[in-house]
Amino acid sequence: MNDTSPSSFAPENPVQGLPVTTHSHPVPGSPAHTAIFLQDLVLDGKDVDHFLHNLARVAAGHLSRPDHEVFCGVTLLRPRQAETLASSSPAALKLDEIQYAYGDGPCLTAARTHALVHVRDTQTDDRWPRYFTAIAHEGMRSILGVPIPLEGEADCALNLYSSSIDGFPPEAIEAAEALAREASRSLRLAVRIAQLSDKAENLSAALESRTIIDLAAGIVMGRNKCSQSDAIAILKTASSHRQIKLRAVATELVAGVTEEVPDTHFD
Repeated sequence: MNDTSPSSFAPENPVQGLPVTTHSHPVPGSPAHTAIFLQDLVLDGKDVDHFLHNLARVAAGHLSRPDHEVFCGVTLLRPRQAETLASSSPAALKLDEIQYAYGDGPCLTAARTHALVHVRDTQTDDRWPRYFTAIAHEGMRSILGVPIPLEGEADCALNLYSSSIDGFPPEAIEAAEALAREASRSLRLAVRIAQLSDKAENLSAALESRTIIDLAAGIVMGRNKCSQSDAIAILKTASSHRQIKLRAVATELVAGVTEEVPDTHFD
């Protein structure tokens, strides 16, 4: 990266390989600039998981310096369950999972309390002694847990790890909090897009299923000289007797007549 300032989230220097959309108006490093960049990650990403992995990589990349690498994980905390949704590296994932094994730690606390947790030195901080002892050999000396506000029952946090003592100066903390705030908005957008996509896929599947059933009903009507309602009743009876779905019965019938299942596409 050419720009390693912790407070700058410039899209012209995100993480190698991530999609970039150019916007000329917002000032690089400004909240508007960060918001646009994260929204681009949502729109260019495949799904919510893809967005979160990009978020973890972007957060780690922008808070790192040539002589100071930062690792990042994203924790989702549900009732009776905590899991890492994404991480910038296997090291970040391992540090998160050790924390879950103990059921407590800085990042879990940040997610639960919706408040930032800053550990300047894991060897002198006395808040989570068992966890800090467990990760002593991993070489992490400072941790930053930044809550990501979400709607609903789940809680979320950005987990940042550094091998340096006091590895998160005030400007880095400010940048991480700004990123978490904008990530919250973008994550909610990603979830809504995913929900709309699921609804569209379900509708398409329903329409395709309806088409197969209508074709099968037409075949039954032709063979039995009956009404459509009677034909549907015959198909349902066959479905009940054979204990298979109505669509499966219809598909078999249509395939038997045409020797292949017709393609049904809906744009």
